[in-house]
Amino acid sequence: MPAGHDLQIGEARAVMALALLAALADGRNEDRERAELRRVADALGGELDVPALLSDVLVRRVSVSSLADELTTPETRRLAFELAVGVCDADGLRNEAETRFLAELGRQLGLDQPAIVETAVTADQLATTPLPAPVAAAASAPAAADLDRLILDAALLNGALELLPQTLATMAIVPLQLKLVHRIGRAYGVESDKLQIRELLATAGAGVTGQYLERIGRRLVSGLFGKGGIVAAVATGATGALFSFATTYAIGEVARRYYAGSRTMSTALLQQTFVELLQKGKALQAQYLPQIEEQARRLDPSKILQLLRDG
Repeated sequence: MPAGHDLQIGEARAVMALALLAALADGRNEDRERAELRRVADALGGELDVPALLSDVLVRRVSVSSLADELTTPETRRLAFELAVGVCDADGLRNEAETRFLAELGRQLGLDQPAIVETAVTADQLATTPLPAPVAAAASAPAAADLDRLILDAALLNGALELLPQTLATMAIVPLQLKLVHRIGRAYGVESDKLQIRELLATAGAGVTGQYLERIGRRLVSGLFGKGGIVAAVATGATGALFSFATTYAIGEVARRYYAGSRTMSTALLQQTFVELLQKGKALQAQYLPQIEEQARRLDPSKILQLLRDG
């Protein structure tokens, strides 16, 4: 989002409602998907009153056109579209129903075709970035220190990306988490594809669409999509809303236990372990916050795609 515009609460609610509509645009409306949306809504609650927004979305008390009318500036309209595209692509390249939804959203927001295409192409590049090609299995178990460093580095990077105002940075976090889990699995001799990794995360309680929505809500409330970027985020204390460091840390540690245990963890154990590690990640975040902030200052938003390909 271009710098220089702060979202009012009404605009933020409209943007969040459009993101929720995007999450349901795939047409599946599965019980687990709805349960994940309710979990996210309850977790956010607060100023945006996301549970009420979700209720409005589910019973169709709001529409794309009515929400678009609440966004009165080019910046907020572009932001709403970019975030909706990110939601649709969070769990893989969007399907036909999601493509139709985004086309209608772009029309209702009054965006020109170049703006729509630019956002869609960028999101597609993130969603389709391949995992590294298979390699020969390691001869021995991975060193604990190496995995410690791998997980911490990934958590620091995603925490830093969350501080950047660009929506591209927000879109890159989930693909980087998928790569982290893939690298951990590979260290234990397992080659997993994106579908398998997303299923593992969803089972543990870290579903990628839910993560993306929760991140949007936290950023909207904290003003991380507004003016000033990283400098303003640090100055106003918005770093307290950070979500991605702890989540990425917990995902990495859960993956380590899952693959080290020959992928035999039950659903209940996966979920319990993730909750415990998420709390540990939140505690660690305070310790590493200066490093997260410094890394955010050094990140070049124009190189995020390359960062994902190299990460």
